[in-house]
Amino acid sequence: MSRMHTLRRGAGNPPIVFVHGFTCDHTDWAAQVAHFAPRHRVIACDLRGHGQTRATPDECTIPNFGSDVAELLVEEDLSGAILVGHSMGCRVVLKAAHDQPARVAGVVLVDGSKLALADGAGVEKKLRERIAAAGYANFVGGMFAQMFVPGTPSSVIDPIVKRATNMDPAIGGSVFPRTPAWDAEHLDRVLRELHVPIVALQSTTMSADGQRVPMTRDATTPLLDALRANARDLRIEIIENLGHFTQIDAPDWVNDQIGQLIARTAR
Repeated sequence: MSRMHTLRRGAGNPPIVFVHGFTCDHTDWAAQVAHFAPRHRVIACDLRGHGQTRATPDECTIPNFGSDVAELLVEEDLSGAILVGHSMGCRVVLKAAHDQPARVAGVVLVDGSKLALADGAGVEKKLRERIAAAGYANFVGGMFAQMFVPGTPSSVIDPIVKRATNMDPAIGGSVFPRTPAWDAEHLDRVLRELHVPIVALQSTTMSADGQRVPMTRDATTPLLDALRANARDLRIEIIENLGHFTQIDAPDWVNDQIGQLIARTAR
């Protein structure tokens, strides 16, 4: 998708592509871009309907997002790329790696999730009803308010929440409900068919009452369970006492984990 907005920095292999989450944009990766650009070719993109990339609500789907990133790999003639996704972006990088396996050396999933094990259409319907009842801004504002731990500076929280609540409701109200259906219908298959190393960096999970809470070492998530069951080459790292924006809350740790995968795939 040539009209997808991208930030390009640096040179050197392997190239690294960063993909943001729902209602987010490429700026969430500022610490990673600054760290890796002196030694690597780095690209951070804005998905359709996010940041500076314009799109209609109907265009904003996980399959389209993944195809766009896969097309970006081809357009930039990248090989041996490391794809790094956050939250919703984890699905996107998995789909892109599945579409262009010859161009991808490894995938990093930063605090991803699996929102439906089955009946994705039913979960989608319920989410649409909840958004309609609450109003988009109230729904997404409440969801994002759970993504931070006590003590997170307001200078971090406020811009992220404002960006989420200010998103075009037609786009935000379409993208998020569609996500569980993709999880239920495609995620396990995509994981089984990928042959590249996957590193999962997990900082939060959902409690029994549906609240996002920090991970503990002995906890698991539906995504981690799916990865253990289906991924061929997997490393899981859990970090405690953080919120959902792991790459912002603990940039040095995330950078180190990405660096470890780069070192491994370079051998």
